[in-house]
Amino acid sequence: MKLKDLVIIAMFAALISAMGIIPPIPVPGLPVPIVLQNLGIMLAGCLLGRKKGTIAVLIFLLLAVVGAPVLSGGRGGFALFFGPTGGYLLSYIVVAYLIGLFTDKMKQLSVWKVFIINALVGGILCNLIGGAFMAQNLHMDLIKAYMSVLVFLPGDFIKALLAAILAVSLRKNPQVKRSLNI
Repeated sequence: MKLKDLVIIAMFAALISAMGIIPPIPVPGLPVPIVLQNLGIMLAGCLLGRKKGTIAVLIFLLLAVVGAPVLSGGRGGFALFFGPTGGYLLSYIVVAYLIGLFTDKMKQLSVWKVFIINALVGGILCNLIGGAFMAQNLHMDLIKAYMSVLVFLPGDFIKALLAAILAVSLRKNPQVKRSLNI
């Protein structure tokens, strides 16, 4: 891996961390808030691809594990990975990898194709994994957990669209393409 790639990966981990400055929005009756950082996870996959995007997300999560206050609301620490939000945090790895995999394989990117990938993987799959983990953690019925996380989907779909618009427009820019080696 080139030094330029390492810098881009580190910058993306920092971008995802910076998105944590936006305070989480609590959802009544749920221990999992609405956060902006999953937009950064989708962007990592869309822009950096499966390998570099996943590494950027892993660095971000490792910072959170060691207690750096990089999660939404200035939170961090190993215990968060075993609480109700743990499934969402762990799903970020899968989400970045799969979005990167699917966008890497596209011969021609379009906003709608990337949006569908982001919505299915970054919205639905993330909530399936996170909801299952939350149900297990809270000793909650799985169907009830899945019904309760439906509240996240409209916002996640908006983030999926924003990520698609940004990724497609940036990847079409020759200077960005050259910088990201895509």
